[in-house]
Amino acid sequence: MIVIGDASLTKQIRELWRANYIDPTGRYIDFFFKSIYKPEYSYCLVEDEQVKAVILRIPQAVMFNDRILAASLLTGAAEQEEGMISGELLPVVLDACEHSELITLADVSDERYFSNAGFERIYKKTRYSLERKNFSAITNFGCAYEPSPIDMLKVYSAFARRFNGFSARTVEDFAAMKKEVSRRGGKTVAFYDEKNRIRAYACIAIRDDLAEIEECIYVDAKGLMKMVNAAFQERRNVDLVVSEAENLSVLLPGAVKKKEWSKLVRLNDASLFSRLFNTEVSSAAEAYAISRKPLYFNDRF
Repeated sequence: MIVIGDASLTKQIRELWRANYIDPTGRYIDFFFKSIYKPEYSYCLVEDEQVKAVILRIPQAVMFNDRILAASLLTGAAEQEEGMISGELLPVVLDACEHSELITLADVSDERYFSNAGFERIYKKTRYSLERKNFSAITNFGCAYEPSPIDMLKVYSAFARRFNGFSARTVEDFAAMKKEVSRRGGKTVAFYDEKNRIRAYACIAIRDDLAEIEECIYVDAKGLMKMVNAAFQERRNVDLVVSEAENLSVLLPGAVKKKEWSKLVRLNDASLFSRLFNTEVSSAAEAYAISRKPLYFNDRF
């Protein structure tokens, strides 16, 4: 039986997550279910009153060619036995998606669940790996930890204008993001100019001797370099993760560059998409090929 949005199943879903996911801090899963999770996100396969598999379907608003599209991000997939998600649960989730949104996204790390369900690799990211010896340190003047969510939204809005396919975020989204980064033991840092205008922010995850800049939003090269420098204040090795279109090789000549797939996309109604954008497409790849700008989507929930 498929059960949708049942708050009484939350404890079982949390325990299924514990069995499927590694929680390095030992606190993140509890945080997620306290501060991010909503029962209405959940689609569960239930047998004998036990949750056997779960997928979270989190609503998203995606900006595409100057239109806001209703979408969702499928995440948090977990199952007791292999095949439970793809066999009975996923078709119900996708049916709900098809009736309410043009596109559905999923993380490439969950591709094993979604690859045979019409999802295609669309978004890529670039990882720049740096060592302190290959980076010329600069002053941290103007940098501050814990920027306000509204400041983060301001610089994100300016940054996102260069891209397409991005999430239309709110102040509440940034408040949740900051809490999530902190609970995983990371830091959020920003750079302000001489007029106290935010010019960049970074969400930095810290793992052993590595500081990973999971999100770096900036309006100019100075802001970007300030964020990389801030990460080097934390650890001697830094990974900077950006979109595929952000070619930073000139700014970071000592970095090792690697491209990786990031997000999967499923086009739920090709006919409606074609009419909406005055084109003719039959797949997510064809739909995204009409994008007027480079792609960016870095949301985790």
